[in-house]
Amino acid sequence: MLKQDIVEQLGKIKYPGFSKDIISFGILKDIKISNDLISIIFSQPTNEQDILDKIKQSTINEVSSIDDSSRNIEVTFVPSENLNKSNVVSKRNGNIKNIIAVSSGKGGVGKSTIAVNLAAELSKTFKVGLLDLDIYGPSLPTLIGNSDTPKVIENNLLVPIEKYNMKFMSFGFLNAKDDPAIWRGPMVSKLTHQFFDNVDWGHLDFLILDLPPGTGDIQLTLVQKIALSGAIIVTTPQDLAHQDVKKGSDMFNKVNTPVIGVVENMSFYNLKGKIDGFNNKSMNLSFDNLSKNITVDGNGYFDFDIEIFKGRSGKKESSRLGIPLLGSIPLDPNLSLLSDEGKPYVFENENSLISNIFKDISVNIEKIIQIKND
Repeated sequence: MLKQDIVEQLGKIKYPGFSKDIISFGILKDIKISNDLISIIFSQPTNEQDILDKIKQSTINEVSSIDDSSRNIEVTFVPSENLNKSNVVSKRNGNIKNIIAVSSGKGGVGKSTIAVNLAAELSKTFKVGLLDLDIYGPSLPTLIGNSDTPKVIENNLLVPIEKYNMKFMSFGFLNAKDDPAIWRGPMVSKLTHQFFDNVDWGHLDFLILDLPPGTGDIQLTLVQKIALSGAIIVTTPQDLAHQDVKKGSDMFNKVNTPVIGVVENMSFYNLKGKIDGFNNKSMNLSFDNLSKNITVDGNGYFDFDIEIFKGRSGKKESSRLGIPLLGSIPLDPNLSLLSDEGKPYVFENENSLISNIFKDISVNIEKIIQIKND
């Protein structure tokens, strides 16, 4: 039996939870064949024992199917550096201290808005860049109000767009004609490499990655090719959203990328105002689908939260993983409006409830990253 026969057979085994096979994952280290033993050695891709057991059993089954001898089949896993770090292709990561991915299991949860405002809040203290890796629906040009084409300098380096004291790069800056993006996996991977190897990021304290929504092979390839300091998962409160966010968290765990926290968006709606003549009173407000007891202070002012969406997706996921719920961000029409106008909310409303939440999120991230770096 030739080693190549075994490799081809192993190529039929899908990595548990993904459509990509274990050979494509690059975890095969060696195959040794003797008269009485076939020894297959993998780099350990994860600490999850059930995944290792599935790979081991599938390997034994597939190799046994093409070996008609009585040789034993031995499968071992050799501890190694995280796959996402050992497969790093970027030559310029040395100038970037921390790379944090902002991810979501599905679209429409406000991930890009979270990423931009998180980067903006961090930029008040640190040197920050933001890389929009959504090839099919880049939103960064809209979120910062800039569609300039990046300049190219010597050695074919792209110069990031600079605005708001931050550095930005997005496929949306390069696709000037706004053509539909019809890209396949290898093409996306190549472009991702270029965003690191061929972009003059300079020295950054934080580079925030706005990942595409979902948990497919493209996302997996991205996190394998970049040495991440950690990932943040964005969700909304609904239980249905929690089913998707679990897939996103598990994707990172499969490649040993630490998920450092969860952010829940659209958690509630904060309603405040004044009712003249109702000082120091409690009352019940009733709407078609809502009944709420509120208290009016001595000056007639009230301030309370309404849960628009039922559920506790953020809390559930943080508890499931044993990681912090970094923040719960309320619905606010101004947040959406300023995003459409290309203005980070935290710059326009520095002392607001939402800005203070983003401030707390950034402080928590700084502490977590500092602990990991120590």
